[in-house]
Amino acid sequence: MAMGVALFSSILVLSFVSPIYSLSSNYYDKTCPNAELIIANAVKNAAMKDKTVPAALLRMHFHDCFIRGCDASVLLNSKGSNKAEKDGPPNVSLHAFYVIDNAKKDLEDFCPGVVSCADILALAARDSVILSGGPTWDVPKGRKDGRTSKASESTQLPAPVFNISQLQQSFSQRGLSMEDLVALSGGHTLGFSHCSSFVGRIRSFNAAHDVDPSMHPRPLAASLRGVCPSNNRPKNSGTTMDPSSTTFDNTYYKLILEGKGLFSSDQALILAVPKTKGLVEKFAGSHQEFADAFVKSMIKMSSITGGREVRKDCRVVN
Repeated sequence: MAMGVALFSSILVLSFVSPIYSLSSNYYDKTCPNAELIIANAVKNAAMKDKTVPAALLRMHFHDCFIRGCDASVLLNSKGSNKAEKDGPPNVSLHAFYVIDNAKKDLEDFCPGVVSCADILALAARDSVILSGGPTWDVPKGRKDGRTSKASESTQLPAPVFNISQLQQSFSQRGLSMEDLVALSGGHTLGFSHCSSFVGRIRSFNAAHDVDPSMHPRPLAASLRGVCPSNNRPKNSGTTMDPSSTTFDNTYYKLILEGKGLFSSDQALILAVPKTKGLVEKFAGSHQEFADAFVKSMIKMSSITGGREVRKDCRVVN
């Protein structure tokens, strides 16, 4: 899910068709048996020095999978006249690419040319959730890396300003259900958002309301106005996604029910569709229900594939 502003497009990004290869849990058992341990160590070492790393890697994986499938296209650098995904408007705030680079370097030392960057990112996202106190799961492996990355396509990521219809369309285009939408939105339990993603809700919302009426006016709106003043706003000003922003929990859903969702797209989950509201209530009432649904939806989302090669360097095609 995008945490940057993006314009909605009804254009289908791709018709994700399963390639001839399939994913499996034991894909590297013979060719690189220590792959998962090497990746987990890279994530853990980085997270020990920077507590924002887990949220960054989870978000990076979402942004990768929603454009061209989980093919590590978000990792590619811009080159020549081609502006890559990572330099598109919703992705300019992505960070911690170096963690994937470090894991890839270590993997190339042990088993060169074997583990794809797409698999590294999928496993790093899982490890990030674990480090944040969330559930573990067996990540299917065998993804290939893509050779195409276009900044123009990044605007088709689901945006913080989306209403429920736009969200549903964005997810359904990728074969994801409304339950997947609500469960994966729970990834917002981790991380930080810049003012640009929610400032439209707290000032000059529309002709009738200065503040989005779906937002709890006090203390949230007042607090956010202080964080994001209309003048002299610091470049990186913003706020955490929820008070426990480094812990994987179900606080996100509880906040939505209180009218304290940060994004319009968060609050939209309970405004119009009974099914999504019911899921928010279920996940708010049970951390285990949320964790189970999140795992199921993560496996489903991360199985959208489409790459062609195993890159030697995650930032450039072979």
